[in-house]
Amino acid sequence: MLTDTYGRVATDLRVSLTDRCNLRCTYCMPEEGLQWLAKSDLLTDDEIVRLIDIAVTSLGIEEVRFTGGEPLIRPGLVGIVERVAALEPRPQMSLTTNGIGLKRTAAALQAAGLDRVNVSLDTLRPDVFKALTRRDRHQDVIDGLTAAHDAGLTPVKVNSVLMPGLNDDEAPDLLAWAIEHGYELRFIEQMPLDAQHGWKRDGMITAGDILGSLRTRFALTPEGEQARGSAPAERWLVDGGPHRVGVIASVTRPFCAACDRTRLTADGQVRTCLFAREETDLRTALRSGAPDEEIARIWRLAMWGKKAGAGLDDPTFIQPDRPMSAIGG
Repeated sequence: MLTDTYGRVATDLRVSLTDRCNLRCTYCMPEEGLQWLAKSDLLTDDEIVRLIDIAVTSLGIEEVRFTGGEPLIRPGLVGIVERVAALEPRPQMSLTTNGIGLKRTAAALQAAGLDRVNVSLDTLRPDVFKALTRRDRHQDVIDGLTAAHDAGLTPVKVNSVLMPGLNDDEAPDLLAWAIEHGYELRFIEQMPLDAQHGWKRDGMITAGDILGSLRTRFALTPEGEQARGSAPAERWLVDGGPHRVGVIASVTRPFCAACDRTRLTADGQVRTCLFAREETDLRTALRSGAPDEEIARIWRLAMWGKKAGAGLDDPTFIQPDRPMSAIGG
């Protein structure tokens, strides 16, 4: 098991498959992109599957989420999913994506064993999408969502970040649209993980702002902490149900006390928290011939040192050196 000194047990593994992305979202990276990891630094398909195998069979991991960067641009993705689906015990598998490549890959991913997807879509307006992502690919995301739903990668969850002056008025429209199409919408507070280090707390759209906007059109009934468990999203029934909407308020309503996640970067580093400034190297152990038992020991030790919280409420908080694209969402 992956336990820490605060009694938390990690059962959810987030695996970043690449640091690269085919969008340039303003809250994530600069328009010119970043200095990408060298191919030799990235874990190979075999190394990824081996680490997931160790996590599942030796460390108690029950859920695996593939992230990026943009995981759909990883050439071996379908094969990785298929091999992880064959593990005993079989973990639940999901994928967080910008949706651009889903139209061509959704059916193959479902056949390989993927259970569901989370798709990032911040706006219903193509011009705003282009301003936010610096790419004219809005219809590709819409088509990808449809393909995921049709392939049975359900529930299809849609993740939206609201930005001041761009899409901060769209919360009710996004929720109405998600309900119409059978998607589960989750709003995410903008987090301090942009490569430009331009995030400012006083300029972000908070959970309170989002809920206030939604309540201008919908009645929201909280599901409560028991229904939430260790999930990052607080959820509300919309107009009495059955539809739900979630809010992930990492900044204003942190949920660190219930965190059950461990993270693996694309270059083989363990991160105990999305906002951590320290990493533990597994790639070197892998490539030096360490047995599974030794890799599991290193991983356990890393998680034992996990901090109580992300520290976002600390005025001295220092943003992590790596942007979100390099460590997974």
